[in-house]
Amino acid sequence: MRPDDPLLAILACPLDKGPLALLPEEEALYNPRLHLSYPIVDGIPQLLPSSGRKVDADDHERFLTSLKASTT
Repeated sequence: MRPDDPLLAILACPLDKGPLALLPEEEALYNPRLHLSYPIVDGIPQLLPSSGRKVDADDHERFLTSLKASTT
């Protein structure tokens, strides 16, 4: 999945229905509100609630820094 993929505009977290951010280096979509990471396997986002992986505080900060750097 690429950052300019139009699918990103319509994908949402299955739990809070909010937007997800692409983490290309992690091959994952990230919900910073719930600290959940959803894997992308063979280009297909795995958006089942059970697929979400809880992210610890250190990874959360690293992801936020990465996301801020990619938008500037």
